[in-house]
Amino acid sequence: MTDLKSQRPTASTRPSPLDPELMAWMPRVRRRGTVFLDYDGTLTPIVERPELAVLSEEVREVLGRLSQLTPVTIVSGRDAEVVRTLVALDKLGYVGSHGLDIVGPAVAGPRLRLVVGTEFLGELDVVEEELRRRAGSFAGVLIERKRFSISTHVRQATPADRPAIEAIVDELRLAHPTLRREGGKLLYELRPDVDWDKGRAVRWLLDGLGRDSSDALYVGDDLTDETAFVALDAPAPTVVVADTEGDRPTAARFWLRGPDDVLTLLQRLASTPLDDDV
Repeated sequence: MTDLKSQRPTASTRPSPLDPELMAWMPRVRRRGTVFLDYDGTLTPIVERPELAVLSEEVREVLGRLSQLTPVTIVSGRDAEVVRTLVALDKLGYVGSHGLDIVGPAVAGPRLRLVVGTEFLGELDVVEEELRRRAGSFAGVLIERKRFSISTHVRQATPADRPAIEAIVDELRLAHPTLRREGGKLLYELRPDVDWDKGRAVRWLLDGLGRDSSDALYVGDDLTDETAFVALDAPAPTVVVADTEGDRPTAARFWLRGPDDVLTLLQRLASTPLDDDV
């Protein structure tokens, strides 16, 4: 069977959303759209340990300004409350655990709220204990338990040890078929095998907010963000952030090289005039 993902254009062939000739979407998003942003690798650089991914005051300031103009939501693999604490802007929405835990942005009326997968928490506890026992002894391995997932980070592990660590994760996945493995940047993640992801979460939020999916800006660097790129209708400005992975296939319309470019994009969006309703 043909792999449709491999037939997608690579990130480096996509244009920049900062191209002046391609920025007609900005007033549309400002006037009647929404903004969705990944955290790690998008708003902050990829770092050796998750706790080192600290949001700069410059980024926080522009997020605060944007949230006064249009709904803004952070969509992360982290727990929703963790990323909410890191960003520290109450008006924003926060989607955690790759879409399983949703707190909508502050707009008129009560915040939208949805949690998916609580029935798997006990099984995740069991797998976490076994994973720490079997893989935690490898030098440089970091096992990060989130509410709805377990990430095994191997960025600091000896490269020769990584296949053995990956094999342990796969053995546990096979022993617990209600969980599935997801990829990431030098990490292996186990989470509930449910038909829900960042794309489904974004569509659920858009429906609840009464916003059109073609007017949503989504910026992300993770492979899990591809589900959101696919879920949004054209001509939604979807942006993949990829530096060393510039040749990865993507469903995004645009490409940026890193968090510095994302900051520039958000600053331009926040200052875009609304004289013309594009």
